[in-house]
Amino acid sequence: MPLGLGRRKKASPLMEEDDMGERTALGVSHAGSVSGSSISPQIPGLPPPAPALRPRLVFHAQLAHGSPTGRIEGFSNVKELYAKIAEAFNIPISEVMFCTLNTHRLDMDKLLGGQIGLEDFIFAHIRGQKKELEVYKSEESLGLTITDNGAGYAFIKRIKEGSTIHRMQLINVGDMIEAINGKNLVGSRHFEVARALKELPRGRSFTMKLCEPRKAFDMIGQRSSSSANSAGISSGRGTLRLRAKGAPTVEELVREVCFVYCNVQWVLVAGSMRCIPHHGSF
Repeated sequence: MPLGLGRRKKASPLMEEDDMGERTALGVSHAGSVSGSSISPQIPGLPPPAPALRPRLVFHAQLAHGSPTGRIEGFSNVKELYAKIAEAFNIPISEVMFCTLNTHRLDMDKLLGGQIGLEDFIFAHIRGQKKELEVYKSEESLGLTITDNGAGYAFIKRIKEGSTIHRMQLINVGDMIEAINGKNLVGSRHFEVARALKELPRGRSFTMKLCEPRKAFDMIGQRSSSSANSAGISSGRGTLRLRAKGAPTVEELVREVCFVYCNVQWVLVAGSMRCIPHHGSF
């Protein structure tokens, strides 16, 4: 049989096409791979070279109010993560409010931000009871700190003790702000919601439409919760860092101390402190 006319060999069954796409999107690199190198032209008649096998990153998750454990994989940013969570638990993606790491409680020090430890357990908080309240703005500052989930939901991260909002027992940490005075705020960033509240005139009442996360039995009646130690120390085996632009990367760290406040990160890596602040207080 002439050279090059033989039957082509089947591709290796070790990796399916959808696996290749997911692993490439995750941007996981291995020692020995050459980044940015030119690809040699393929010799006619020969099968294409086998792509480098890359590990499938699998995370485990539960709904914070209680559920079986689901497997989450194949995401490259926060919005895709929420979509995978919704798919795993057969719920609409619009139900996912935010996620905490390694705790089902409303611990704002454990909010999922721009990175996930490879051994972290994800708890997804979904929409629960809706409420509409009238608030009298007696002071310029309402005592709120607002953050958002990176996918269009802004919610309350902190309530200052002794403030106007603190005196209203029906408003809690974790409540999503859906509307102010009838203006829909779903899809707004945290700073836009903070600006809308700050611009409300003092000495007048306004209405807020809120949606609180669905709670487990041991969380009912709990207004806010934070861990005694806000630093989550990873095992040093690796961290998946999600990025707003570009593929996520897996970083092997000897020691990492990360303070994650949803969109606020203080990261200490090899003696160097990096800060990416994004939150709204007023």
